[in-house]
Amino acid sequence: MARPWEADPDARLKQRLGKTPQELGHTTGTADCPDIWELTNGDIAVIGRDLTRSLAGTLPDGVSIGADERLVVIPRSMLIAAKPDIPSV
Repeated sequence: MARPWEADPDARLKQRLGKTPQELGHTTGTADCPDIWELTNGDIAVIGRDLTRSLAGTLPDGVSIGADERLVVIPRSMLIAAKPDIPSV
């Protein structure tokens, strides 16, 4: 059975949502820092720490992580900073 949504591997990063990791103090200047981006197709890409293994056993009923999915964590302040850039429709 086909999934109703699939990630588009041809979509590209279009614009950052919120502030840079540097502005929020979530990086030491290295390339490994959390971020939130809108893609060219309108989907959202999140760069964060992969905690799939750590949190997989604590998921509530009805929540699952597919074999090709990862549970990533970003700082709360990063999502709050992105809120004004996230469209309501």
